[in-house]
Amino acid sequence: MPRRSRLTLRTRATIAATAVFALTLAGASVLLVTTLESHLTTASDQLARARIHDLLDLAARDALPAELRNVDEEGVAQVVDDRGRVLAASENVAGRAAIDDTDPGTSYVVRTVRAPDDSETETYRLWSASGPSPDGTVTVHLGNSLESVSEASSALRHALEVGVPLVSALLGLITWLVLGRVLGRLDRIRAEVDQITDQRLSTRVEGDGVPDEVGRLAATMNAMLARLESASERQRRFVADVSHDLQSPLAGQRVSLELALRDPAGVDPERLRTEVLGATGEMERLVRDLLDLAAADEAESPPPAPFDLDELVLEEATRARTGPVPVDTSRVSAAPVRADPGDVRRIVRNLLDNATEHATSRVELRLDTQGGRVRLDVVDDGPGVPDEHRDLIFDRFYRADAARSREGGSGLGLAIARVLAERAGGRLTLVAGTPGGHFRLELPALDQSVVAATAGRLPVRRS
Repeated sequence: MPRRSRLTLRTRATIAATAVFALTLAGASVLLVTTLESHLTTASDQLARARIHDLLDLAARDALPAELRNVDEEGVAQVVDDRGRVLAASENVAGRAAIDDTDPGTSYVVRTVRAPDDSETETYRLWSASGPSPDGTVTVHLGNSLESVSEASSALRHALEVGVPLVSALLGLITWLVLGRVLGRLDRIRAEVDQITDQRLSTRVEGDGVPDEVGRLAATMNAMLARLESASERQRRFVADVSHDLQSPLAGQRVSLELALRDPAGVDPERLRTEVLGATGEMERLVRDLLDLAAADEAESPPPAPFDLDELVLEEATRARTGPVPVDTSRVSAAPVRADPGDVRRIVRNLLDNATEHATSRVELRLDTQGGRVRLDVVDDGPGVPDEHRDLIFDRFYRADAARSREGGSGLGLAIARVLAERAGGRLTLVAGTPGGHFRLELPALDQSVVAATAGRLPVRRS
């Protein structure tokens, strides 16, 4: 296993930031010194060539002064004729022999030479060029001391050698302090979250009001805690509701069996069978709905397939007509969709079961396509859903008041229908402003090019 570093995140980040900054500054410093030397040398060369041109012009007009004054303090200049005599010179080489015997011709020639500088000897970058004069040909030698360039670059180099470490150390200190503040805020959030247990999910992380990344992290943690608290509360309600719903049929079975055991001779077998099987069927429906709901929550959506929703709706309406409430399908029109037929059948069946359970005299089904969406309306003329219950009607184990509730339901039918509708890419809503119960299922309509390609009715899978 790789060995873990003992350095803290704060230390590692500070070292990394300081090292990167120091290396960057060092590279920039080298580039700066090199660039300075290059620019100084280039400027010196341009000035030397310009002065050589001026001196050659003076020599051609026989106007050379005996002493050349237009030379830098650390420079040197001589004008020599073709016989090696010095015709003119700068003050620091006055009375000296020619400092170089190179014959450059008509072109400019540059080289490094050592020549006198008063009582010393200096290294020069010497430029030379020849030209005509009234007495023949003259050669101009003009050089600038390399010491001036090296002194300027050396001064900058020394300044950088001191400045770069100081600036890097300052940056390291600033990085250490800033990271300490940021990581301190993170550590405070970690400590607060570490104290939160499943019994204290209502606790929230205290933010410091700074709208930065750490502040957003605190807000995100609080949002996550709110979701966990909501999920935990739903789980507790779920367990309580399941316990309550199972308790009634279990208690009924127990009472029936105890009475039968207490007086076996007076037992009516038919009544006992009806009571026990009725309670068992009620528990079976509840367990089946729970399994369906859990499967809808956890399983991935089945692959969609094209089919005619109107045929499926008419089949379910035929099944629902076996009950006492008539089902009107006169407003059901063709509606091809792409979804899982099994899921959609379960949605339609749950909606029809809910409508026939609460209807007073009739249930109406309406099916059409509008704006790329297939819309199924299931309407009953029952008492409707009170306004205060509209936001709760799709909750699990929800049951409305007595006006909209009858015995036998698990309170999961509409919850299962909504989960399956969302899994199919649609939505299930309760339509407001209408008498009775009015539920609307919307699903994506099948593309018309697919409909035309089928050249007929689409299949409907039987469940």
